[in-house]
Amino acid sequence: MFTFDGLVVYGSYAGLDTKLIYYRSQLIPVDLRLLISPFNNKKINPYLFFGAGILSYKVTTEPFAKTTDAELDGITGIIPAGIGVEFMVTPKFSLELTLGGTYTFTEDLNLHNPSKSTPKDAWLNAGLSMVFQLDGGNPDKDKDGLLNDVEERIGTDPENADTDGDRLKDGDEVNQYKTDPLKEDTDGDNLKDYDEIKKYMTDPLKPDSDADGLSDYDEISVHSTDPLNADSDHDGLKDGDEINTHKTNPADADTDKDGLTDGEEVNTYNSSPLKPDTDGDTLSDFAEVKNHNTDPRKADTDGGTVNDGAEVKRDTDPLDPSDDVMKINVPIVLDGINFALSSAEISDDSKPTLEAALKTLKAYDDIVVEIRGYTDNTGSKNFNMKLSKRRAESVRNWLINKGISGDRMVAKGLGPDNPIASNKTLEGRQKNRRIEFVRIK
Repeated sequence: MFTFDGLVVYGSYAGLDTKLIYYRSQLIPVDLRLLISPFNNKKINPYLFFGAGILSYKVTTEPFAKTTDAELDGITGIIPAGIGVEFMVTPKFSLELTLGGTYTFTEDLNLHNPSKSTPKDAWLNAGLSMVFQLDGGNPDKDKDGLLNDVEERIGTDPENADTDGDRLKDGDEVNQYKTDPLKEDTDGDNLKDYDEIKKYMTDPLKPDSDADGLSDYDEISVHSTDPLNADSDHDGLKDGDEINTHKTNPADADTDKDGLTDGEEVNTYNSSPLKPDTDGDTLSDFAEVKNHNTDPRKADTDGGTVNDGAEVKRDTDPLDPSDDVMKINVPIVLDGINFALSSAEISDDSKPTLEAALKTLKAYDDIVVEIRGYTDNTGSKNFNMKLSKRRAESVRNWLINKGISGDRMVAKGLGPDNPIASNKTLEGRQKNRRIEFVRIK
């Protein structure tokens, strides 16, 4: 530790000359000293000192033998040096021992200057001092806002305004921020108190200011998240849960880029926030939830043996298991295909049903179907057999015109055979006049 000290003294330089005649010079030295305290102990403080100054002198009693050109008074330079030790008895009272010497740049203190090569006048001195601190109360030596006796009590350095070196004054730490002036990182989160208060605005008393499960340091230095916001990306998941539990990116609301936020996937749909297609059915989780109403956790939502992606691609319903597989020799009635009376001409209102049949054949592009035409039992059987065959062929031709290969369809007329309702009622006869699809390969 380095300190400066100034000294002004009034004294005498006296002795006996060669004739034992007494001489005396009046001295007023003024100097500035640098004190070096290598240990800076608060109770016993040894130190070295050296400095420079000026000396005002006046010979008041001349010796018998004197140099003829000697000056009776004047001002000259001086160099003091020595050692000392300070004993602190109380915070306001100390004893100080010093031992040193002062070298001057004159030989006139005793009016004797035998030659220019002779060393100049000098003197040794030893001293015992009692030092009283008269400060009218409790001073603040380091101007940090804490009185010296308070600093002594809490263990801070009354001569250092920032004991822990964190760039905050001890007084501000104690009185304003409630941080520990003896620790540069009060909450142990690897961020200095100054940085938390002045730079990041985080709480220097809490290692996790936003209580999200991540320390302030990790948020700032590792994850680039907001230490003041528990959910930095506003996705409904705390930053700590994203890092430690879900392994998602707390700085990106949609880690897997599937269109659903991580919070929606975890809290609402139970899908994986790390996979855009949780069930691997080629449909993104977003498409399943928002477009198709399918389950993003099940590749085959309807359980019909064909996965959702394949059904969407071939335009079947991923929520209806009945259209997943067209079974062999199981007739499917095409309700809604109508014809003019006693004619094979397809009516305009049949288009929706025909479009559905077309969609089925495109979806199952490897099957062969039999298109069966039926009538009720009104009229002769021979007429009905021929009429039902023509009607089945009309449906086949319509599908061929829409791009379905004729090799995949066989038209067959069965007339009034195999009724599915009673021919005694108008409603029953209407049901019996029908077109059926039957997979044969």
